[in-house]
Amino acid sequence: MKGNFQLITIIVFIAAAILGVLVFSGAIPIGNQNATGGQGTVVLWGTVKSGAMLSLLEDFNNANPTFIVKYEEKSPDTFDQDLLEAIASGVGPDMFFLPDNLAFRYSNKIVTIPFASYSLATFKNTFASAGEVFLSSKGILAFPISIDPLVMYYNRSMLDANAVIFPPAFWDEFTNLVPFITKKDDSNKIIKSAAALGHFSNIAHAKDIISAFFMQAGNPIVSEKDGAFSSILSSFNSQYDLASVLKFYTDFADPSKNIYSWNRSMPNSVDAFSAENLAFYFGHASELATLINKNPNQNFFVAPIPQIKDAKFKLTGARVTGLAISSFSKNFNTAFVAASLMATGDFANKFAMTLGVAPARRDLLKIMPVDSYSPIFYNSALFAKSWLDPSNKDTDDIFRRMIDGVLSNSVSTRDAISDADAKLNLLLVK
Repeated sequence: MKGNFQLITIIVFIAAAILGVLVFSGAIPIGNQNATGGQGTVVLWGTVKSGAMLSLLEDFNNANPTFIVKYEEKSPDTFDQDLLEAIASGVGPDMFFLPDNLAFRYSNKIVTIPFASYSLATFKNTFASAGEVFLSSKGILAFPISIDPLVMYYNRSMLDANAVIFPPAFWDEFTNLVPFITKKDDSNKIIKSAAALGHFSNIAHAKDIISAFFMQAGNPIVSEKDGAFSSILSSFNSQYDLASVLKFYTDFADPSKNIYSWNRSMPNSVDAFSAENLAFYFGHASELATLINKNPNQNFFVAPIPQIKDAKFKLTGARVTGLAISSFSKNFNTAFVAASLMATGDFANKFAMTLGVAPARRDLLKIMPVDSYSPIFYNSALFAKSWLDPSNKDTDDIFRRMIDGVLSNSVSTRDAISDADAKLNLLLVK
């Protein structure tokens, strides 16, 4: 059974390669401006709740009467496996919502839209920089549709009690506040913490946070050249060395440091924040409703993630979702028309608002909802970045081992970075 599945998968991948040649040669007029509009029905897969998608797609289909987009909700826990098996069996969707951490994995299973059909200049003028996680030297892997930026939620009551007027905008300001906000008993046990940083296992989004630190230092983590991807974690930056960035992160878990504020015995960071025992929580825009529901009485607000003072750019991490077209769609010209219209029309704005995230389009980022939080989310999306994660589970393990190795003093920060770099490179070999 396993052998048959592998054989079918190989045949499917060969078919994808042939399709790619046809697309690049122009034999298949994908995105041809002179072609007729889409026709028939195309199937879209995603993990967004069907209830949320129903009205969005009803409006979209009514506005585009020559074709129909039919949505199928899949479980987030099994989406990857369900999609792989469906593609191998030839019954997969025509298009699907592609999370950035699956873009590498599916790069040879989706139609890479050549720049001849959708120019690089048009892409960069249309979408915020975070969407460039879907760019390769060969073309566009998916149309970016939403950006879920990493932001800093903060407990206003804790800051007020410590006479902190505004949340810190820079990391040096942040570290100056940590010793004053963190409260310990006579045995040095942390009672209330300023920051959940330094560890991995009990910190929500630990990989996203340390990745943002690395990218703020000017290291994009993964690079691509001529279709080949590689890790550049070990690349030397004359201004910011990633070894020192890693040390900055782990110092928050070192009892000998004045910024010591977190350890393994503490609860998960999101629970500590909702219990009002954590001043600053680094999370995503999409978590706002969850945080409100966990403690409706909590007095918290949101700010951009702190930056490196005097840096030449601003940056935060993000999770980006795109619309990808399956290489095995039986109606992929319609899938292309539908995906491009969804990404560049009203659907994109409604989709982002429904999910509580920011749209990926630059023009939509100027039109902010009137609530208190969206301006921070939308502004953060403009300077957000992501990276091509080859395997979410495996890179979690790489980052965890990197951090744990430093904390246990079994490896230096520089060697930990080098080891992570080597392991990441292995995952990037196709």
